[in-house]
Amino acid sequence: MLDLVRLRVLAAVAAHGSVTAAAAALHYTQPTVSHHLARLEAATGAKLVRRSGRGIRLTPEGEVLARRAAEIVGRVDAADAELAELVGLRTGRVRVGAFSSALSELVPPAAAALRGDHPNLELELTDLHPRVALEQLRAGELDLAIVFRYDDEQPDDGIRSTYLRDDPIHLLSRRTGETPADHRDSDWIAGCVNCRSELLQHCAEAGFTPRIAFTSDDVIVKQALVRAGLGVTTAPGLALRSHHAAGVRSTELPIVRRIYLATYGEPPDPPATRAFIEALKRVTLE
Repeated sequence: MLDLVRLRVLAAVAAHGSVTAAAAALHYTQPTVSHHLARLEAATGAKLVRRSGRGIRLTPEGEVLARRAAEIVGRVDAADAELAELVGLRTGRVRVGAFSSALSELVPPAAAALRGDHPNLELELTDLHPRVALEQLRAGELDLAIVFRYDDEQPDDGIRSTYLRDDPIHLLSRRTGETPADHRDSDWIAGCVNCRSELLQHCAEAGFTPRIAFTSDDVIVKQALVRAGLGVTTAPGLALRSHHAAGVRSTELPIVRRIYLATYGEPPDPPATRAFIEALKRVTLE
């Protein structure tokens, strides 16, 4: 009976052209490769390799068996990968961190699609600011993160980013005013210190510093304050899809934040993670 390990060795010798190269590719020693070739010749009763100068060459019989060996090894590897994928999708877990508006608008339909396709997968969702989500991704506490940035700069620290969509920023107010500069004398409702830098920068470009009277990252609280006439604020489009209070005017600004899907480390991602990514891309494009 032909041994799969020895067939793999013969296929590697044929593919790489020498015992030395085959040993390196298989992470074997050269004597181990030579031993497997000798045992394969004994099992088949055929001379499979012959010396040629300082190296070896396959005989016609060796070339025939090497071609079949490559086919067999390829099919076994494919079956192994398919089986691992099926097992991973039956018992896997995917941990996702996302900012609030993505968690309310983008993630639920993707989670529903994932459950429909793979009902046994375990999905863990956590509401996190992008900076914290990326920290947890690097630390191995998340499998993927949905984050936003206001620029196109890609981090170069093992993070792999996939663009999903743009999310426009809106000015929210009760009275007429199409730009932040129109509200330079108004009170402002701003996010926390980590979340207000883009607002401050845009106001600075418009020639003023906003007078921040209230601090909140909650889109419902911010709009309640606007509706009560206590100030103006900004909100991303995804947040407005979740909640847009009556009596609050919304004006789209020439500012967008770009939403990315972030994973860490070299591909491929685990089967459960890939399944969620595919579901998220599908619903994002719909």
